Amino acid sequence: MTANRNTEFDFFITDLNGNLRGKRIPSTAMEKVMKEGVKLPRSVVGFDFWGADVLDNGLVFETGDSDGVCLPVSDKAIPVPWAESPREQILAMMFNPDGSAFEADPRQVLKRVVDRFRARGLRPVMATELEFYLMDGESETTQRPIPPLLADGGRRLSNTEGYAVEEMDGFSAFFADIREACDLQGIDADTIVAEMGPGQFEINLNHVDDPMSAADQAILFKRLVRGVSRNHGYAATFMAKPYADQSGNGFHVHFSLLDEAGQNVFDDGTEQGSTIMKQAVAGMLKTMPDTMLTLAPNQNSYRRFMPGAHAPMFASWGYENRTVALRIPESPCVARRIEHRVAGADANPYLVLASVLAGALYGIENGLGPTDPVEGDAYSEIDESMMLPNKWEDATDAFENSAVLREYLGEEFQRVYTAAKRQEQRLLNERITDVEYEAYLGLL
Repeated sequence: MTANRNTEFDFFITDLNGNLRGKRIPSTAMEKVMKEGVKLPRSVVGFDFWGADVLDNGLVFETGDSDGVCLPVSDKAIPVPWAESPREQILAMMFNPDGSAFEADPRQVLKRVVDRFRARGLRPVMATELEFYLMDGESETTQRPIPPLLADGGRRLSNTEGYAVEEMDGFSAFFADIREACDLQGIDADTIVAEMGPGQFEINLNHVDDPMSAADQAILFKRLVRGVSRNHGYAATFMAKPYADQSGNGFHVHFSLLDEAGQNVFDDGTEQGSTIMKQAVAGMLKTMPDTMLTLAPNQNSYRRFMPGAHAPMFASWGYENRTVALRIPESPCVARRIEHRVAGADANPYLVLASVLAGALYGIENGLGPTDPVEGDAYSEIDESMMLPNKWEDATDAFENSAVLREYLGEEFQRVYTAAKRQEQRLLNERITDVEYEAYLGLL
């Protein structure tokens, strides 16, 4: 690796919440770092959302808060073009000191299930679609979302402008820098769409036949959007539901499978798709309630799952139907794929992709068959047995008790992730909200 002597390097892993944890390293130390990695306490992976230790996860006092070794996932540094001074970044993954995988690391969780596919001679192909809100830069100071002004200093966005080309025209310079930053970082971005909320956009990343790379790109893309937005005087958020009365931010995943000959095994020459595709659908439907905690990891996440909010509330599937949880898009047979539509943009990409793949593999390995596909409005589905957990605590219970996730994603990950979510729930439940003061103080 060669770099300007003044260049600094952000060397980081992602914790279970998808937050970046690591060190900023001078160029003079990078040759050693690339060979030996960086030591960080293993407990860092299991931090709660605010970066505090989770004492119930078994990684702190019980281990003497011992270190893991973070090793780079590539020998190539990635530019940080929005930084004020020369800077590059290195994405890493954590291992135990003996060289074994630290199985609570979210990238290791994804690798575990990908390796299981590969042992069967199957290669997952995945693409992600991430929605975010662009906001006025003042939003980071007020900690309340404020719709942005158009770049010419004109009107402030306030209306729903789904698919409006003119809305994107008002942010041309911003999106040009997004495209340039994606190119510099090797992120294969595709279309940009104005979504249903004021200042809400979706950028689609193209299919890649390596889920690890797909998740890496999603992690880097989220950082990129926040960094570029600040350079333009904006703020950006992937929060699941920043506006109570507007559309939430989703994270859709497209998924197909290739065999060793490079053929799409979901394609059997029919519009309905192959038996193995239906087995994958059945497995994802079966495990969807258990994976809800990784798809919707935060208290705010569950505000997306309300009537009229355009997010799936039932474990359902169908052909060319955007009201279901699993959609089989209309496409040429060779491109037959499944679109998973449940996750929020606030979720950790590694854990979302791992959850999708774990469910699919469970269905394939056990030869499951799906329910009948839904035609029409799946939001009006009234089968209680198909309803997904719509409360954070219920989703945590389902995740913690899932034998399937324990097998496919790992016991250590299940324990550490559950402990983090339980701690976050306790901390938020201890806070008295503004609504409570406004409703009760002085009246009771």
